Amino acid sequence: MEYETIHGEEIPKVGLGTWRMEGATCRDAVGTALDLGYRHIDTAQAYGNERQVGQAIEHSDVDRDDIFLTTKVWPMHRKRPDIVNSVHESLAQLGTEYVDLLLIHWPNPLASTGEVMRTLSDLQSDGVARHIGVSNFDTGQLETAREEATVDVFTDQVQFHPFNPQAELLDYCQRNDVLLTAYSPLAHGGAMHDHVLTELGTKYDKSPAQVALRWVTQQDGVVTIPKSTSEAHLKQNLEIFDFELTETEMALVARPSRLRTGMSMLRGRLGR
Repeated sequence: MEYETIHGEEIPKVGLGTWRMEGATCRDAVGTALDLGYRHIDTAQAYGNERQVGQAIEHSDVDRDDIFLTTKVWPMHRKRPDIVNSVHESLAQLGTEYVDLLLIHWPNPLASTGEVMRTLSDLQSDGVARHIGVSNFDTGQLETAREEATVDVFTDQVQFHPFNPQAELLDYCQRNDVLLTAYSPLAHGGAMHDHVLTELGTKYDKSPAQVALRWVTQQDGVVTIPKSTSEAHLKQNLEIFDFELTETEMALVARPSRLRTGMSMLRGRLGR
């Protein structure tokens, strides 16, 4: 495993995302991931699976303190009391006294960014969260969030893959010591049959998905949380650190495409 260091904290380059995992499927996937060596687990209030994630951690042989656990506040909780109450509900569901990272899930145009970020900051100061951050914020929104927070904004979790490389946001994060957490790094399956990723996979004896994940993790200041419930795929997602793409290959993989990004988002909404 490789790690990214932000504000003195080492974060595994590959974690497990749990979006659309439910019930025993979620619990089993998280448990299997921990057994395989994953130490970075991502969930959210909106996913409805915090209890199952917490159960998997509780029944694992891995100490809670060795797991970097993230959850996210549903953005409709936009007032301080609602945010605070919802976070304590999340902790109860997860069966933990703290989360390592607490994010606001989406920017809410009806919410006061200042109130939201100051509330998250106070929750960090109270020990409820070790770090705070945002998700799905563009560069301008992230800048505002950083201005309003009274502690460091640790990460911005966004969709990030070869067809949506987020160059402006990545540059901003790298310049300002903000971790970029990449979700949907395989473009909801769009990377699987891509000709460039396939050709590079042949060269390195890797799958197109593994090449895409290597492209993501080879970038400075970036970690990723691919979703998988298959033990085989969970293993493969970790087997990406024994090869390295050249600078030319990194440039070849990155092909911004609104069409392919849009198709990825559509597949995500359809659960494909």
